[in-house]
Amino acid sequence: MSEWKTTAYQLNELGDISRGRSRHRPRDDESLYGGKYPFVQTGDVKNANFYLTSYSQTYNEKGLSQSKLWKAGTLCITIAANIAETSILGIDACFPDSIVGFTPYEGIADVRYVKYYFDIDKMLKVKFIFPDYTTQTRIADILSAYDDAIENNNRRIALLEKAARELYREWFVRMRFPGWESVSLVNGLPEGWEVKRLRDFGQIETGKTPPTENQDNYGDEIMFVKTPDMHGDMFVISTGEYLSESGHLTQPKKLLSANSIMVSCIGTGGVVAINAEKAHTNQQINSIVPNDKRQMEWLYFTCKGLKETIELFGATGTTMTNLSKGKFERLKVIQPRQQIIEAFHEKTKDSFALIKLLMKQSQNLARQRDLLLPRLMSGKLEV
Repeated sequence: MSEWKTTAYQLNELGDISRGRSRHRPRDDESLYGGKYPFVQTGDVKNANFYLTSYSQTYNEKGLSQSKLWKAGTLCITIAANIAETSILGIDACFPDSIVGFTPYEGIADVRYVKYYFDIDKMLKVKFIFPDYTTQTRIADILSAYDDAIENNNRRIALLEKAARELYREWFVRMRFPGWESVSLVNGLPEGWEVKRLRDFGQIETGKTPPTENQDNYGDEIMFVKTPDMHGDMFVISTGEYLSESGHLTQPKKLLSANSIMVSCIGTGGVVAINAEKAHTNQQINSIVPNDKRQMEWLYFTCKGLKETIELFGATGTTMTNLSKGKFERLKVIQPRQQIIEAFHEKTKDSFALIKLLMKQSQNLARQRDLLLPRLMSGKLEV
């Protein structure tokens, strides 16, 4: 292995650093929002992949006038809430003063290399041990090949889910399902359609947290799903915390079979995901274990459409939703004829399976990248 010629730098010696600008928040002046300019917040950075392209709010011209539009390629570094989370802007965007923007000096630092450095040591006040720019670029090329593959998978997943969601809306919201032209309406619904409660579609299970004082209840055997594990993805394929077999045995009847529909009902209500393998959840989540596996895809989108209902019926007089199991299982939905649900299953099952496969591929790519990361960044692995 050849020796690197390295120098220790402060971050401000490698490029321009500036804090975001936002004198107002949505609760202060709603007239700033709803335009064409992406407004990125700390949660968007935390939830982003290598490149940030999704955001929760936008500025209009008035909002932009009291902020700044940072160019794509800027490294976003959070300095409040989730400190030192990083992502590179894949779009031009504004962000508040809880985010720092870093733009490297040309020929001095590769922004991808700086991002990977933060992935190793998430500290703003850190001395960066840098090789020459060419070596930085070679390392960043190797690592970003993994992230580019992950981004490509994410784009495919988004397209697959969008197509399935649009088909759901066409058939079950607009009611233009196959043969709809010849079906009569009865009490405002197509003939054969009826109002059912969620409990009619399967076993309803509310999760539970095993005693935390006994660390033997926790390990690496069975997924333990919490609401943050569900955000943004159709399937939960890994969790921040796992139970051991002994943890499972404290509540064996609460084990969910794979492909159950999990719905958050306490705190942030109406987040929906499917467990890719058997799992337990905490008490904030109510789940449906479907009686008929062919209803999974339809139930997933149907439950996603219940967010406002869950927030309404789970209102407690505070900002926190709290919908009990009893209320959840009594929520009403419109059930189409079984033949149409089965037809939707046939149309979408391959897309759901491919989404799960692509998510697992991305997980493996991330693991491989993370194994390479410290070896490449320390110079132990020659490039």
